[in-house]
Amino acid sequence: MESRPPLPPFTLDAARAKVQAAEDAWNSRDPARVALAYTEDSEWRNRSEFFSGRDAIRAFLERKWASELDYRLRKELWCFMDNRIAVRFEYEWRDGAGQWFRSYGNENWEFAESGLMRKRFASINDLPIAEAQRKLRPA
Repeated sequence: MESRPPLPPFTLDAARAKVQAAEDAWNSRDPARVALAYTEDSEWRNRSEFFSGRDAIRAFLERKWASELDYRLRKELWCFMDNRIAVRFEYEWRDGAGQWFRSYGNENWEFAESGLMRKRFASINDLPIAEAQRKLRPA
């Protein structure tokens, strides 16, 4: 059986570690790597899209990062309890025409006993910005 520590129930330190691991993985922009953090039957809502399963997650992320160029993300722990974590996030990206955006949102996560995420519900809003307004630049 796959396992992805830290495992629930989460402590403050464990919840922070889970959020940081997610931020690091998403900033890799590697759909295969990111998808491994989710159960085989993980349920997702991302904006107005609903889907489930690692294959669908991987396909979604491939589409996402093909159109959201130079993606850079920051996540922040909002709250946690037992096997659930809520985060707020912001990320910046540009489209193919060069327009930059900052996307803001919240995610609700639910984890299996294995530490893999079995549910992810994301609400996201986009704000067009000028390149000079970027805050999230690569290190």
